[in-house]
Amino acid sequence: MRILVTGATGYIGSELIKKLENKGYALIVLTRDTSSVNQFLDKNCKVVQFHDYEEILDIFRCENIHGVIHLASKVVVEHTPENIDNMIQSNITYGTFLLEACKESNVKWFINTGTFWQNFENKDYSPVNLYAATKEAFESISQYYTETSDLIFTTLKLNDTFGPNDKRPKIFNLWSKIAQTGEVLNMSSGKQIIDICYIEDVLNAYELLINHLKSDYAFQFKNKTFVVKSDERMSLKEMSIVFEKATDTSLNINWGGKEHRKREVMLPWEYGNVVPGWKQKYSLKEAIIKTIKKG
Repeated sequence: MRILVTGATGYIGSELIKKLENKGYALIVLTRDTSSVNQFLDKNCKVVQFHDYEEILDIFRCENIHGVIHLASKVVVEHTPENIDNMIQSNITYGTFLLEACKESNVKWFINTGTFWQNFENKDYSPVNLYAATKEAFESISQYYTETSDLIFTTLKLNDTFGPNDKRPKIFNLWSKIAQTGEVLNMSSGKQIIDICYIEDVLNAYELLINHLKSDYAFQFKNKTFVVKSDERMSLKEMSIVFEKATDTSLNINWGGKEHRKREVMLPWEYGNVVPGWKQKYSLKEAIIKTIKKG
């Protein structure tokens, strides 16, 4: 089975490539020609780069793709007018060209990556920010392609993620730094309920979904949305205590020293079904220990 992966230069994408490369799949990494691909030199995957979106159609014609995992996106938490064009190009235009190529090349399935930010205050649809709005817009566009072809389009929504090798400025990286330096970190109230998942649990959800989509009952997943969510939701303050216990450190946090963002998510989306058969494997404490040791 030949699987094309976008966003493979990002954290989740690069870890997914590592997981799938020894599973017997022929992996094709699709990136812009401005992206560095050095990280794939020792991997069992083919790297294909493009300059213009129109080139994607030719790439699909040549590569005989069976399925697509679409992770590429432009995440901007609080945008400025200068961000708009890039966000639309990355989050809507890019994906639409992928869908067009899928339809023309009779690709069987497409795994889209969504975000809990599409469901502010637990609503069926309420975007936290423009980024979430572009993700929803792309899902709406997909309906045209699923109604005019046999493509099975399914979405896997993620909230926050973490794990070893993660270079993003995420919360555990920030806390790990101040635990070593002793410096003070200004944070908001800490009352937000956090839903954060370990990278291995996230990757297991993608792999399980692939298995469903190559089965005889794959049609049941058409236009469905699934989630990866934690079994251990807790406030940010409570999570800091778990971190301290897992790492045997002390965090110097000034709670309330920073204002909440506009449309701060105080309660992550509570609904959505997990991928059939998926279960969280690691507790939060276990995952933090694994992350810090490998980091």
